[in-house]
Amino acid sequence: MSALAAELQGHEPMAPEPWRILAVRREVADGEVFTWTLEPLSGRAATARPGQFNMLYLFGVGEVAISVSAIEDDGAVVHTIRAVGSVTRAMQGLRTGEVVGVRGPFGTAWPVADAKGRDLVLAAGGIGLAPLRPVVHAVLARRQDFGRVLLCYGARSPRDLIFRDELDEWQVRRELDLRVTVDRGTADWKGDVGVVTQLIDRGGFDGRNALAMVCGPEVMMRFSALSLHRRGVAPERTFVSMERSMRCALGFCGHCQIGPHFVCRDGPVFPYPVMEPAFRVNEL
Repeated sequence: MSALAAELQGHEPMAPEPWRILAVRREVADGEVFTWTLEPLSGRAATARPGQFNMLYLFGVGEVAISVSAIEDDGAVVHTIRAVGSVTRAMQGLRTGEVVGVRGPFGTAWPVADAKGRDLVLAAGGIGLAPLRPVVHAVLARRQDFGRVLLCYGARSPRDLIFRDELDEWQVRRELDLRVTVDRGTADWKGDVGVVTQLIDRGGFDGRNALAMVCGPEVMMRFSALSLHRRGVAPERTFVSMERSMRCALGFCGHCQIGPHFVCRDGPVFPYPVMEPAFRVNEL
């Protein structure tokens, strides 16, 4: 039995299960990015691992693949969504208590266990922080298992930063080295202005003994990986999460295919050498 078949044993992978929205949080002022906390009506506890995704189904509208942005102790699962298409814009109007369909979890996970005893570098661009957020939670829960932990996060502007309260908390706790930059500053912005790669270049980690995880726009991931490799992080210890549009989540439709790989089935988390040839293709 394949790993996917074993994981899905006991329920139909193409049939969404009903989950209730427990809480809705606006992450940015205009509500374009929002976070749902969901609980299963069936009582089935969430089994997602950091880096995996669920298919969220809005009855009568359609479904989208959304990475898990937190896994709660009580079995609830958290998704952070950007309203960019017809389905996610319809989801933007839902409120606490309403019911959506959920299929999953699907996909590969971040190799958190492989980072044990190493320095860990996390690089996120925009909403790419959401799939890396469970890694931060897992690392902080077992902080003694890891060396230096560096989180480099970039957004278009200060108003586009997500998880603002949590960013402030991580900054205060100092259990990780959080560095934030924006493409365009504002009059009241006191932080860095520039790209994430500049933060990586100034990171101060031991690249020879580091593992890196990167999520964001593909151009950002490509140049972040190059910066990491210049700092001594081996390509095979660099992992990227591909945010391609996924339709079936099982590798049947081919919509998310990149070369010989299906993002939904073989990813979304890949070792960088697997995706490096695709990054060299312009406008892929």
